[in-house]
Amino acid sequence: MKRFSLFASAALALTTPLALNAQQGMDVLTAEDVFDLEFVSDPQISPDGSQIVFVRQWSDAQTDRNYSNLWIMDRGGADLRPLTSGKQSDSWPRWSPDGNRLLYISDMTGSAQLHTRWMDTGATNQITNLVEAPRVPAWSPDGSRIVFSSFVPEAGMQLISMPEPPEGAEWAEPARVIHELVHRFDGTGDLEHGFTHLFVMPSEGGTPRQITSGSFHHGGYVGRSGRGRPVWSPDGESVLIEANRHPDWELENRNTEVYEVSLDGEIRALTDRKGPDGGVAVSPDGRWIAYTGFDDRYQGYQVTGLYMANRDGSGARQVAAQLDRTVGGLAWSPDSDRLYFSYADMGNTKVAYVEPGSDEVHVVAGNMGGSGSAYGGGSFSVGPGGTFAYTVSTPTMLSEVAVGADRGVRVVTSVNEDVLAHKTLGEVEELWWPSSHDGLDIHGWIIKPPGFDPARRYPLILEIHGGPFANYGDRFDIEKQSMASAGYVVLYTNPRGSTSYGEEFGNLIHHSYPGNDYFDLDSGVDAVIELGYVDPEQLYITGGSGGGVLSSWSIGKTDRYNAAAVLYPVINWYSFAVSSDIPVTVAKYWFRAMPWEDPEHYMERSSISLVGNVTTPTMVLTGIEDYRTPMSESDQYFQALKLKGVEAVLVKVPGESHGLRDRPSHFMQKIKYIVGWFDRYRGMAS
Repeated sequence: MKRFSLFASAALALTTPLALNAQQGMDVLTAEDVFDLEFVSDPQISPDGSQIVFVRQWSDAQTDRNYSNLWIMDRGGADLRPLTSGKQSDSWPRWSPDGNRLLYISDMTGSAQLHTRWMDTGATNQITNLVEAPRVPAWSPDGSRIVFSSFVPEAGMQLISMPEPPEGAEWAEPARVIHELVHRFDGTGDLEHGFTHLFVMPSEGGTPRQITSGSFHHGGYVGRSGRGRPVWSPDGESVLIEANRHPDWELENRNTEVYEVSLDGEIRALTDRKGPDGGVAVSPDGRWIAYTGFDDRYQGYQVTGLYMANRDGSGARQVAAQLDRTVGGLAWSPDSDRLYFSYADMGNTKVAYVEPGSDEVHVVAGNMGGSGSAYGGGSFSVGPGGTFAYTVSTPTMLSEVAVGADRGVRVVTSVNEDVLAHKTLGEVEELWWPSSHDGLDIHGWIIKPPGFDPARRYPLILEIHGGPFANYGDRFDIEKQSMASAGYVVLYTNPRGSTSYGEEFGNLIHHSYPGNDYFDLDSGVDAVIELGYVDPEQLYITGGSGGGVLSSWSIGKTDRYNAAAVLYPVINWYSFAVSSDIPVTVAKYWFRAMPWEDPEHYMERSSISLVGNVTTPTMVLTGIEDYRTPMSESDQYFQALKLKGVEAVLVKVPGESHGLRDRPSHFMQKIKYIVGWFDRYRGMAS
């Protein structure tokens, strides 16, 4: 392919469709809008069903930070008003059983602490003053106590002793001795020695009392993750939690069980099988427990099923096994007649329920989401009388709260109307095509540029999702809409290996990733070209994480792309397996042996092995504090490209972890760097 200088004429930008749209007076969504967009999450219905409290996240341009406050409204959306305000992070609102108080986490005093609010007077009370942040708190059934999880530091391994420094001396920070397999985690950084435990305290305030013990994490295997939420038994005498208390918990970290912890610290397992059991929910009448999990077969993707058992854990059975979709977010109705859950189906996340003793799945809502990307996400809560509240997202709706019941769903907020009502968005179109590898049906979506003219021929960006076990869907996506606003047709897809299409589809890349998913993507580009409005000489490719894997893999297989933006990729599976924060997942689930036992398999799936084929101008972009796909992966690829003589740049983003969403300005830069890199090669013959 013919290539051009990295320093292409800046005059090229004057003729881009984005400039033409501005000249025509069209207001489109761009990267600069990230500070103006808001996200809603965690809507919680009051016990009497009359009100909803939710979290509203916003960005501040002065501090370049994301903040969140609590808002309240009537169930129908009326009387919307803030409960908290200011440059702080408020989260996890939970109503007391009688509805008179609200429990939440806030860092308004400088560190994350538990607070309560009396709903009649508005009086608030900070009830903890902890060094380590409290997480996932829950009211006892009578409202008198609160349980939460928190990290408990412990002394690490001591190998030496040091003398005291001389008076007035300033010695360097001492070395750390690390003996844990996972000793740093993306988004958290270096982990301290210690474990996550459960605490109980009076709801009016007081001294928290630790009720779990041992060298195990309760509610998540990584310190301070607090992923599993504690759930009270209906009699208030014990708490249920997921944990991995097996001796080999570091090497078999998915093997969690549901445990019942009495308030005096006695603990017993309610499940016992090889595989993850968690997400527990206890029916209000005390008859049932529900949880999610699977029998671990060390497959790359395994559908997480729904299970129900008697209150003591006996009589467990899988519910709605015919669904063949991963379920989560379990919540019982107040009358114990329904168990609600969520699941993604072909890129659309549903809210559904089953009744005890039945396998029939009743879908009550779709389009759950609201993260601002085509990935899934979102949350819901259940109220009395079959009501529920959840976060909703569609291709034209970023993030709102919707309320539903058996008779239907209604969106009751409009937090982004002030911005999006004035924007011309790119039209989103669904598309299916047969893979060129084996004819397998592949699902995807196209975003057309605002003001789309079918008589024109546009450049195309193929944008690939990460995971790899994840899914894109018909959800609002800020990045892709911004790319479309710059004059590109954007194709995003769910190649084989994606979730929400069943376990067989997800495992088509088992021990062979990347592989035939390349053909799914490549034939998707061909399918869009056949529509007649894409210039086949103006093709671009990008993706992050697993999308970085496949974009770098693709340009090692073909020279059809004018430029590539490879974001926080895995380039060398051998080095990744022993440097990432998920070593067990990589070595035990994604490959058939340890790296040193089968190095050929690791290398044959690594993009570094194809770098000799690459001629595509490539930008590599990664956060410096990314511990999921460490910067060393990007360094390898960039330097290999430079040694090969390929036009390449490396963009290192300070203070950012995986995904580049920690600071709003960095999120903006990510979008602008992708479009800016591609714009350098627009209009150039390939």
